[in-house]
Amino acid sequence: MNPVQHCNLWLGRIPHSLVALLGRFAIAAVFWKSGQTKIEGLAIDLVAGEFQLGWPRLRPLAVILFRDEYRLPLLSPELAATLAALAEHLFPTLLLLGLATRLSALALLVMTAVIQLLVYPGAYPVHGVWATVLLLLMARGAGVVSLDHWLARRRSGG
Repeated sequence: MNPVQHCNLWLGRIPHSLVALLGRFAIAAVFWKSGQTKIEGLAIDLVAGEFQLGWPRLRPLAVILFRDEYRLPLLSPELAATLAALAEHLFPTLLLLGLATRLSALALLVMTAVIQLLVYPGAYPVHGVWATVLLLLMARGAGVVSLDHWLARRRSGG
């Protein structure tokens, strides 16, 4: 076996569950941190150790951004800001838990597509990375370190 084949064989042994866990954490952090900029009254940053528990409220600045900069069609700025803040907290939380992973990744992929097509079309390198991680999670699932895996094993009796 030549060195390239040996290296390919070794790298091919990286477990999907490790890649999925890292991908879930990384992409969840991107959307969670964005969601945190849209609300006040609740601030949770596990990495920085910031915890302010309270009832979340939409920041007035979030509505201004949706009205003046993002300008999404069909939705009022108030509704769009509220839906974005909700989605950017709900789906990353589900991804971290590995619960409804494929559905959560799909929801965030749709959000990524909206951002790419309607808000920041020049940010395709960043959005391409997000889409790749989300597509991997949609295609292969959360891996063994997830509630999805635990629930599937319970249902199958194994």
